[in-house]
Amino acid sequence: MKNLVLLFAALVVISCTSTPKQDSDKQEERPNIVIIMADDLGYSDIGCYGGEIHTPNLDGLAADGVRFNQFHNAARCCPTRASLLTGKYPHQVGLDRNGQTLSRNAATIAEVLKENGYHTGMAGKWHLSRTKALSNKEDQLKWLSHRKDSSIFAPLESYPANRGFEEHWGVIWGVVDYFDPFSLVHNEEAIKEVPDDFYMTDFVTDKSIEMIDEFKKDDKPFFLYVAHTAPHWPLHALPEDIEKYEGMYDEGWDVLREKRYQGLVEKGIVDPAIAPLAKNESGKLWADCERKEWEANHMETHAAMVDRLDQGVGRLIQKLKETGEYDNTVILFLADNGASPERGYIPGFDRPGHNREGVEIDYDNFEHPGAELTWGYLGVAWAGSINAPFRYWKKESFEGGNCTPFIVHWPNGLKGKENTINQGVGHVIDILPTCLELADAKYPAEVNGLETTPIEGNSILPMLNNEIITTHDTLFWEHEGGKALRIGDWKISSLSKGGWELFNMAKDRTETNNLAEEMPEKVEEMTAIWAKEYQRIFPQQKK
Repeated sequence: MKNLVLLFAALVVISCTSTPKQDSDKQEERPNIVIIMADDLGYSDIGCYGGEIHTPNLDGLAADGVRFNQFHNAARCCPTRASLLTGKYPHQVGLDRNGQTLSRNAATIAEVLKENGYHTGMAGKWHLSRTKALSNKEDQLKWLSHRKDSSIFAPLESYPANRGFEEHWGVIWGVVDYFDPFSLVHNEEAIKEVPDDFYMTDFVTDKSIEMIDEFKKDDKPFFLYVAHTAPHWPLHALPEDIEKYEGMYDEGWDVLREKRYQGLVEKGIVDPAIAPLAKNESGKLWADCERKEWEANHMETHAAMVDRLDQGVGRLIQKLKETGEYDNTVILFLADNGASPERGYIPGFDRPGHNREGVEIDYDNFEHPGAELTWGYLGVAWAGSINAPFRYWKKESFEGGNCTPFIVHWPNGLKGKENTINQGVGHVIDILPTCLELADAKYPAEVNGLETTPIEGNSILPMLNNEIITTHDTLFWEHEGGKALRIGDWKISSLSKGGWELFNMAKDRTETNNLAEEMPEKVEEMTAIWAKEYQRIFPQQKK
């Protein structure tokens, strides 16, 4: 991007002969950075990625920005969030599995930018502190439903407020009742009561807007991490949002998957010549479903949750425009993994059995999910449908688990690239170095009194400028036994209890043609590289 190159060249000249006022001008010229994260979003959920859900605000960012069709996450909530914030693989920063604490010797984006003159704020889901259950199950269930008092949800030093964020309004744990969330905090202080009209997605938006107002009281740029819990289960949504989707999914998941695929093709996200529609790995047919209305109601609620998230994006955009910050704000939108196949969990570790008044929560026998006293899950068949065109879902290292919608929007820096689709291959480890380049900042040798190690990621700015087609020669995945490796156009993928499958991604973007039996030498070669990468990235693993 020529504008960016000229801007930083000019800043270098200014810095050599600057007065204090000119130093202040340099601070002002650096862009604000806003990262918006969705939780368990289907690859084709939003309109600009082929979906039917009403997402005009995200679609608007895409129309004026760049969409990626080969950007990847780490396939699960915690690992992705850890990689995004640190520029490293999750195994390198304490998150080889869910519910653990982010390593203190890995600098977060917030820690680096705060030291380089940025305001730093976060609203929403953290999920990077060790989430440890109480020893007594009954006490745990009471704690989750606010009937057992505790103000500490994890080690305080691991909270966002102690990892570089000046302000954090949100939840420490990963699962919430959207109407009365567990582990809700402001910095280190627990928020013990919420108003009757509380809804988590709106709370995240409200606090994001408040922080922008606060940050703009001076001339410093800001970094804002908007980490939504939506549309992660439980399926909790507002009645007026659910009403918009009444009857929309009565044709079922088979028809929806076909429609989503056609939408992806029409939007130019996938090329049918190299990306045929993969099968729904759930193996479930709508014709065989015995609870069709009940199932359709689940998808209606999921859509309503995505809709409300998009409404929040619109309010955030409006605030940026009102403050005059819109044109010089880089907005990144992505999801932490594919849609969730989960269903059937009963009250337990992070799922309450009652509300704070002691009224029992219904996990299965409700007519329509959405209200606080219901606890619905999307399930495997819908997840397989809305992850079109890919196979599988959250947790797995196939594309349905680890490929995310990714929108980059920046009016000042992307002139001439509006409404384009970037075919480059990237990964969430690239977001920290991108933020550092935008902020003209260096990764520190030390953080929290501890020596750091080099980051794994690379800036995506050259890829945005079409100077490169991938940020890495090799990309690695592993989570709870599921695993993958991509080298150039070749990728091996495996389920946790499956064998390696081999794909040429340039010819088979949707992993439909397994070449493992035809090319065993290639599988052997890549498997050996995967093993070396695993040992390099996670040398402390048990053997």
